[in-house]
Amino acid sequence: MSKLILTRHGQSIWNAENRFTGWVDVDLSEKGVEEAEKSGELLKKLNIKIDIYYTSFLKRAIRTLTTILKKNNLELKFNTAWQLNERHYGSLTGLNKDETKKKIGEEQFKKYRRSWDIPPPPMPEDSKYLSNFSPLNGSIPIGMIPFTESLKNTYQRVIPFYENEIKKNLSEGKNILISAHGNSLRALCKFLFKISDNKINELEIPTGNPLVIEFEKDLKVKKYFYLDKTRAKNIIFNQ
Repeated sequence: MSKLILTRHGQSIWNAENRFTGWVDVDLSEKGVEEAEKSGELLKKLNIKIDIYYTSFLKRAIRTLTTILKKNNLELKFNTAWQLNERHYGSLTGLNKDETKKKIGEEQFKKYRRSWDIPPPPMPEDSKYLSNFSPLNGSIPIGMIPFTESLKNTYQRVIPFYENEIKKNLSEGKNILISAHGNSLRALCKFLFKISDNKINELEIPTGNPLVIEFEKDLKVKKYFYLDKTRAKNIIFNQ
């Protein structure tokens, strides 16, 4: 029986400042480092062998993963994939969420932030934030880098990566840990838990709280639970 452990990175500096972050490569806040360390402690108590590790191109997810590995005295050997990057927030990148809601109205704000298939306006090609993207992005194939994304767009890169890379390892009985982001993990959970387009906006992924998913041999979900039950969020299954 294989296990997939999903961990959203600890709080980032821009999370703390309530800003749309997306692909900007900001680091963890002090609280985020503590959350990453707590994730490592929780996984240590779980006492299972983890065979393969994946993370995104963004330092907040990479640092969360390396912190977890160090806490468990594990080798810092992992796989990075741009497909696991956070959703690209386009022209909203860098903006304060409360100020943006006041400016564009709550209805439009909800559409950009939580709808399934409505992306924000694209980021201008001369945006100052492009220089703050991860240098690892240089390896992304030409034409694949977005200038904005909806959750649907994020799903369209996350799920092929899962199908082509992660699924085969799960089918071989391997346990896998992914350290990624709120929206890339929401996209993956939508697929695994068969959440509808209308219900996915209700799914919240807490920072620094590993979600363990156990699979049957046919890779149907058998069991799932957060390691820190005091900060667990509801999982919407097959709705």
